Amino acid sequence: MVRCLESEEVKVVFGYPGAAICPFYDFLYQSPIRHVLVREEQNAAHEASGYARAAGVPGVCVATSGPGATNLITGVATAYMDSVPLVAITGQVNQWLLGRDVFQEADITGACESFTKHSYLVKNAADLPRVFKEAFYIASSGRPGPVLIDVPTDVQKQQVGSFAYPQKAQIAGYKPRTQGHSMQVRRAAAAIEQAKRPLLCCGGGVVLAGARPELISFAEKTGIPVVSTMMGLGVVPMDSPVYLGMIGMHGHANANRAMRDADLILLCGARVGDRAVSDPQQVSESTKIIHIDIDPAEIGKNMDVDIPIVGDIRLVLRAMAAETDYRAPADWVERVKREKAAYVPKGAPRTDFVDPRSFLRELSGMMEPNAILCADVGQNQIWTANSFNVKEGRFLTSGGLGTMGYSLPAAIGAKLAKPHRQVVCVCGDGAFQMSLCELATLKESGAAVKIILMVNGRLGMVWEVQTKQYESHHAATDLSGDPDFVKLAEAYGIPSEEARSNAEAGRAAKRMLESDGPFLLVCRVDPDEPTL
Repeated sequence: MVRCLESEEVKVVFGYPGAAICPFYDFLYQSPIRHVLVREEQNAAHEASGYARAAGVPGVCVATSGPGATNLITGVATAYMDSVPLVAITGQVNQWLLGRDVFQEADITGACESFTKHSYLVKNAADLPRVFKEAFYIASSGRPGPVLIDVPTDVQKQQVGSFAYPQKAQIAGYKPRTQGHSMQVRRAAAAIEQAKRPLLCCGGGVVLAGARPELISFAEKTGIPVVSTMMGLGVVPMDSPVYLGMIGMHGHANANRAMRDADLILLCGARVGDRAVSDPQQVSESTKIIHIDIDPAEIGKNMDVDIPIVGDIRLVLRAMAAETDYRAPADWVERVKREKAAYVPKGAPRTDFVDPRSFLRELSGMMEPNAILCADVGQNQIWTANSFNVKEGRFLTSGGLGTMGYSLPAAIGAKLAKPHRQVVCVCGDGAFQMSLCELATLKESGAAVKIILMVNGRLGMVWEVQTKQYESHHAATDLSGDPDFVKLAEAYGIPSEEARSNAEAGRAAKRMLESDGPFLLVCRVDPDEPTL
């Protein structure tokens, strides 16, 4: 198992040991592969996710049998919903004990069936090289996602005659299509030629495909304006003249208006779920839809499609660019640019609290262009998505599953993948307390992650829902038991400051970004500050 990981050139694994995975750990101990000890297994999957998204290779997480494996589940499901390549390795009880409900037995392959691309229960150690080669190939090819390898303890102890790692995975029936069908590409190019009000909508699939240069090049060549889903943030720099903003229930009004008024929408790697297009009337019935995606199951799932193209977005956009010399009509482009210019961002500096929107705009101006920002789930996620200007870097968040507590472990993984880039985590006090044990991992690993903690003493987004829909019955959303977060950071030996105004927050953020190691900046936010 360790030799397989070395053959895949794995540099870092994230995990938590236990008896059923000890044979593996005994040999990992002798390997140059770095092991990062998390403080709870769910965070092993999140850290592997952050690593994978930053490095562009599958992340690896490890856990023992029973509760160790089941604790991975939320992290594996989070990766599945956002198409992040993971290889999750779990220990299992001895084969002859399977099905007997023995100590720390859990059917983890069955439990994870609906949110893994594939899973293996290995019963012969001689199969491990083939299994690992297939797992890494499945995780990273086509539409990426997590693959689970469950290995009983007795299999980990089996002797094998020799080790030979396959050069290539040969999987019958698994042949992801990468080249878009040439006839569909020509149909799409012809439809674009006839468009009067075209629009490009980019999703997370553009990021996963590494198609950022191709999409920017296509947008610049054709002059077609661009909007994005939350997972597509950062594909086009937010200050680019062709970029209109994020669509969806928490997006920019002008971007949503462009979606409504367009007569042709080119969807690139976006499944346009309910958070992106919640109202069927948001897109006209007469609008022509071209949908490019590596996963045929996503095409037409949430929106009727006129021209489906299955393939790698990089290759399809290159082919489409070669097929057309189209330029978007000037009147349409000028119209959407005027509407974007008329958009007035919310939020202004305050002296009694930290206004999150204006502070995040200030923070984005301080940070390096290629910085990686990890946002958690809740109000902080929407404030960040709408206010932080992603330039050449990455915006990491849990978009599909909406997993609270994701940002800190994901930021640790991202920093270990890209140690020379700035990595900042933004979270609320609710989400932070779901993964604050990872402050120990942060300290031990030496990852210089900067944490912006928005504290309002509430589960803010749920509080808002209760206010608007449940007659202000604020059940179980008061976080009055919050600790002193500055003292908590001090207990872990992590420098920290607290800010109660935008002026204080700006000065502290400058000191934070100039510091060498990890840092926690606590920002006191008005409890009544709305999401939008």
